[in-house]
Amino acid sequence: MGRPFYEHLGDGHVYSCAVCRVPIVRKEALLSKAFHARSGKAYLFHHAANVFTGPQEERMMTTGMHLVSDIFCVSCCSCIGWRYDFAFEKSQKYKEDKVILERSMVVRTYHGDDDSCELDSDASDEY
Repeated sequence: MGRPFYEHLGDGHVYSCAVCRVPIVRKEALLSKAFHARSGKAYLFHHAANVFTGPQEERMMTTGMHLVSDIFCVSCCSCIGWRYDFAFEKSQKYKEDKVILERSMVVRTYHGDDDSCELDSDASDEY
């Protein structure tokens, strides 16, 4: 199958896959922490890297019907959230092409100066 290619996200705070620690998104792409998923809290981001999407499906959410695609970690294939492809409600159009990551499926890490460390999970909602 070959070796997977991982996009380098640069130095600084990133959210990484909780299973394999592959960087998924930089902290600066965070839009909101006020979302909920099947497993509890979830975060809304502008975009994500090092992921692939599953097939589109219509899904009824608490805010109405949406066309979504589950997103998976490119390294371990864990389902870590979903992407909003289309919102049927006008008030929900801001979510289109945005990504939800389930809090239980990501960890906040710091990458820099050739060092990498996991930050305290209890403090993950502080920024």
